[in-house]
Amino acid sequence: MTDSLHPVPGALPRPARRTLLGAALGGAVATGLPQLTGPAAAASWQQRWAPSARTDKLAAFETIEDDRADSHPSASPHIFTEGDNYRFTMHLVDRDTSTDRQRHEVTGMRDPAGGPYLRWKQGESWRVTYAMYIPSTLRATTTFTHIMQMKQPGTGSAPIIVQSLRRVGGAQTIELKIAEQDILVGRTPLAPLHDAWVDVDFQLTIGNGTSGTVRWILRKGGTTLIDARKTGVDTFLADRVRPKWGIYRSLGDTSDSLRDCHMLLTNMRGYQLI
Repeated sequence: MTDSLHPVPGALPRPARRTLLGAALGGAVATGLPQLTGPAAAASWQQRWAPSARTDKLAAFETIEDDRADSHPSASPHIFTEGDNYRFTMHLVDRDTSTDRQRHEVTGMRDPAGGPYLRWKQGESWRVTYAMYIPSTLRATTTFTHIMQMKQPGTGSAPIIVQSLRRVGGAQTIELKIAEQDILVGRTPLAPLHDAWVDVDFQLTIGNGTSGTVRWILRKGGTTLIDARKTGVDTFLADRVRPKWGIYRSLGDTSDSLRDCHMLLTNMRGYQLI
């Protein structure tokens, strides 16, 4: 496929270098990390997940939610790999099982690919890093457009944390929120992310009540776009936390921002603090 939504692999720019990603973390931001003291000083981020889009394909993930309502079978698959990238393609005609929204997402992390999935449990600290390409066709909206979620697995469970593209005062932004408590972790303009590779570093301590912690870093080249952190927050519902990536958006946007679009992810890594 070689139309505008399915370019020849390699047609979009790849990250020129991994300035964010130190060798010790296989792609994670090394600068400005919180320093551990006392008994915790011996703990370190241990890599638990390092899928290759080229070789592992979608077997890297726990589940694939690709056009669950079978609304646009002629365009399937909507989630696939292009070289080293995971690609999520969304068309205006796509519909989820709830027809007021659209969803093409992957969930969880399998290590090794196709093997058991990793379980994020209460009291644990986890971290994911990856590079993200958001074209200018994937715009912020007045209603929800989520591109990463942390959820409790199960039908109907509410999101715990969402990374979203949101219109604020008419301006396009990208933000991270603790969803259930409606706590904003951080927000920054979306324009610098459009049509460029941006590195994401997301860190989570899973805690009930006030024992959770979240840190969210976005960098483009050598520039930090945002480095935000919240402590003393609730980051757990029940059972376990499971990450999700993709495009999940409402059709209720009032800013005329919905377009055929896509998103690319690459160099995905997962770590546990041990």
